[in-house]
Amino acid sequence: MPLWSRAQQQDFRSRVRGCLLGGAVGDALGAGVEFDSLEKIRSAHGPLGVTGYVPAYGRRGAVTDDTQMSLFTLDGLIRAHIGRDAGTWHPPTDVHKAYRRWYATQQDWGPDERRGDLGWLGRQEWLYAQRAPGQACLTGLSGPDAERLGTVEAPRNPHSKGCGTVMRAAPFGLLTAWDPGLVFQLAVECSVLTHGHPTGYLAAGAFAVIVHTVARGGTPEEGVHLALALLSERPAHEETTAALRAALDAVRAGEPTAERVEALGEGWVAEEALAIGVYCALVAEDVRSGLLLAVNHSGDSDSTGSICGNLLGALHGETALPADLVAELEGRGTILEMADDFALELVHGPELHGTAGWAERYPVG
Repeated sequence: MPLWSRAQQQDFRSRVRGCLLGGAVGDALGAGVEFDSLEKIRSAHGPLGVTGYVPAYGRRGAVTDDTQMSLFTLDGLIRAHIGRDAGTWHPPTDVHKAYRRWYATQQDWGPDERRGDLGWLGRQEWLYAQRAPGQACLTGLSGPDAERLGTVEAPRNPHSKGCGTVMRAAPFGLLTAWDPGLVFQLAVECSVLTHGHPTGYLAAGAFAVIVHTVARGGTPEEGVHLALALLSERPAHEETTAALRAALDAVRAGEPTAERVEALGEGWVAEEALAIGVYCALVAEDVRSGLLLAVNHSGDSDSTGSICGNLLGALHGETALPADLVAELEGRGTILEMADDFALELVHGPELHGTAGWAERYPVG
């Protein structure tokens, strides 16, 4: 691990917070119109579409499985780092266990206090809510062989390329001390736990690298070009590559519009969600305009909003996020606490490992 100055630590924490909060805000903006056509959105909310939160799941600012799974991704990565110092190091195993704990939130009424592995995140009662979870995420983590890790050679759901891989991949990009190629590979290996189609897991790897680039101080454009270079080395990359190139072409095509977003697809599959989220981040004048562009279309509005928000938040940091949207966000306290714990682990891990409080929050083994 590098030595961190105080300014670097503050910048890193701001970007981690921004990434997680931004993704959750985008998720919540799209949650209320996720299954609506652009025509229906404009009919219900005016010619500009939604301009703020609309009720979903009984409240304003509600998040979906996108935010839930992103939080559990962070939980798995923290435990992987703790385990490394204890002599074990296989992050996909820890992330898989974290996703299995997320799966329990989709089945149980609340935390099972008999489970010693839940940690503090698994005890957050508000997470025990079904928010239209992706079918591949559910089936990939259940069944008689639920404990089996999918691998690139033998993935779970080998024909699925749903956007459930991309919407949870931003945390891998926050491993800023890692080489971009390793970030790409880890996102791939954690995608095949539920989605086995090459486009699904390569889109996740590409998105992780773009987030990684901006979290290290680069531009989104630099991230896209690095992702394209890494994709070119992988078999079956053509759909993901074409989607990213389409996003770049759309940037050059003229003024951003909802129709231009819709030309990139609906976002239900991984490469379309990636293209829409990246395009909206590239053309955004500010965070709010980018997020609203990302959710006002016919398709998977919460996932495209989440992807765009992850990227803009990592780029600009938490203070750039619209205050009114942050204030009403469901689970804001948990999201911030998780982001801060992740930053603490990456910067101060050796000081925390072995302490009773950290071991209780993130039990390993």
